[in-house]
Amino acid sequence: MEKLYIPQIARAVEANESFEFKEFIEGLETLTPVQGVISINHLGSFLEVSAKASTIITLTCDRTLVQFNYRLAIDTSEKICLEEPLPEGEYPKEREVETVDLVESLSPNGYFDPAAWLYEQLTLAIPYPKIAPDAPPLELTDATNPNLDTSVDKRWAILSSLQISE
Repeated sequence: MEKLYIPQIARAVEANESFEFKEFIEGLETLTPVQGVISINHLGSFLEVSAKASTIITLTCDRTLVQFNYRLAIDTSEKICLEEPLPEGEYPKEREVETVDLVESLSPNGYFDPAAWLYEQLTLAIPYPKIAPDAPPLELTDATNPNLDTSVDKRWAILSSLQISE
């Protein structure tokens, strides 16, 4: 996937670039190529990027340590601000950061890398924890005393022995 020149997206028909893809993404270990469709709309001061994509990856179960195949699919969108970044020398040593500053931004005369954006979205979609479909359910039991009544906090058992008989 090639990087897209942002001013060229603005000059496209209806300021929209859409394309289908089927390729491996660098840095993402998959069994099949990532395939889907991505759409980039230039809306003046921001880009609206949306994608539907899927692939198959191999995960290791956090419970059993057995490897299993997982279908990783995304249907997501994101708005990316278009603004010129400050030159590095102009950053103040201390700066109050507004929540609106905590968004991704690109230069309006720069490039958008769809492969890097897809890599980020797919990585965020990997489940946590990774549990295999055939993993046994997690059972919480007290291994030291299986007859202990778990409905009452065991710390209270000591207090019950201190009861004064009348």
